[in-house]
Amino acid sequence: MRARDIAVSLPTVTVDDPVAKAVRVMALGRLPGLVVVDDRARPWTVLPGTQVLRLAVPGAYQEDPVLAQTIDEAHADLFWQELGDLRVGDCLPRQTARPVTVPLDATLLEVAALMARMRNPLVAVVDEDGTLFGAITLERLLTHLALADPAG
Repeated sequence: MRARDIAVSLPTVTVDDPVAKAVRVMALGRLPGLVVVDDRARPWTVLPGTQVLRLAVPGAYQEDPVLAQTIDEAHADLFWQELGDLRVGDCLPRQTARPVTVPLDATLLEVAALMARMRNPLVAVVDEDGTLFGAITLERLLTHLALADPAG
């Protein structure tokens, strides 16, 4: 079985999309992360869910856990509203890592090895031009591996 055989179409975001939209897309789609694409539908970066969460949590609270502890519960639950007009691109490092991608003909072992090496539960599957074909989630990969008939 090849990557193209189990890849599915998932919602994507761009660097110009609001962070609030990115978090909602991931949450409503119950996705383990997001694929950020450029204007030609090519993966720009693939963010695991923890990195998407980092986009939403103000940097001061990430850098100083004691500061986060000083916020009372009622206000702590509202940090989400502090996002304002913040865009995905505003929260990404200037030098992003290469996107976690595999070609259409990658084997499931190649996909699994990449997920393990990159510690990313989401892999973008691209065609020969680098255009996004679909994505493979960790859950989808494990399901196909677990249900595979070893007898062929």
